[in-house]
Amino acid sequence: MAQTNSGKSESLGKTLSEFYSKNGLGGFYRGIEANVMRACVLNATKMGVYDIAKGVVTSNTGWERKDPRTTFCSAMISGFAMTITVSPFDRVRTALMNQGNQKLYSGFVDCAAQLAKNDGPLSFWRGFIPMWARFAPTATIQLVTIEALYGAFGLKSI
Repeated sequence: MAQTNSGKSESLGKTLSEFYSKNGLGGFYRGIEANVMRACVLNATKMGVYDIAKGVVTSNTGWERKDPRTTFCSAMISGFAMTITVSPFDRVRTALMNQGNQKLYSGFVDCAAQLAKNDGPLSFWRGFIPMWARFAPTATIQLVTIEALYGAFGLKSI
């Protein structure tokens, strides 16, 4: 919505009202399909890669699956994989949400196709390092915390 109100300072109510009058209720949900797909891919990647990485780290280091070092290393690997799989969805989602009052794309597939055509396929991973710098610590904190909670409540480790 920042694009709708560029150059002047208006109240939130007025900005929302103008945006609604130009885009309707659907304008507020632009990019939602990309966001849902992103969430599914992100969580599937995080947990799937984390589990596999724990097995690899355990077999290569001799550490136990519940060892915090195993959890830490596996979570960092998971964060890297999350960045690889989620970046394209983030790029499409951002483009869809930043259309402002214009409708540049008819949907997810159209947006992805135009981005690939105009910016090249590697543009889907633009901003990879900052995104990984965000995902790796977040995944590590989440997974170390969940492993600690599992241990505290006597549940089997992931």
